[in-house]
Amino acid sequence: MSTFYDEIGGYDTIALIVKTFYEGVATDEVLRPMYPEEDLGPAEGRFRDFLVQYWGGPSTYSEQRGHPRLRMRHAPFAVNPESKDHWLTHFRAGLDAADLTPEQDAQFWDYVTHAAQFMVNTFD
Repeated sequence: MSTFYDEIGGYDTIALIVKTFYEGVATDEVLRPMYPEEDLGPAEGRFRDFLVQYWGGPSTYSEQRGHPRLRMRHAPFAVNPESKDHWLTHFRAGLDAADLTPEQDAQFWDYVTHAAQFMVNTFD
C-alpha cells in the first residue's frame, strides 16, 4: 500500500518543496524576522521532517520532537493574515518547483492552506 509520500516521490520531493520555501523565507521582510536563528537550516530540517511524516514517510519528526503541537509551537510568533499570505506565497513556489500532478498539487495545497489559516493567532 503506497502513501501520498510515496506517490509524490518521497523524501526528495518534500526536500525540494521545503528548500524552495526557505529560499523565499530567507529574503522575506515579513517572515524572516520570525526566525531567530541566523541559519535557517535547522528550521528547514524540522519542517521537512514534519511534512515527510505527515504524508506517510518515516516518523523522524515525532521521534526527535514529540507530538507536532503546531499551534503551540507557533504561539510565540505573531502570525497574522499578512504573514500567512507570505508563507503561502513561498509554499506555492515550493509546490511549483516539485512538478506534481494536478491532483497531487491540489491535495498538498488544500492541506497547507488550511494549516496556514489555523496558525493565524492575531489580526494585528
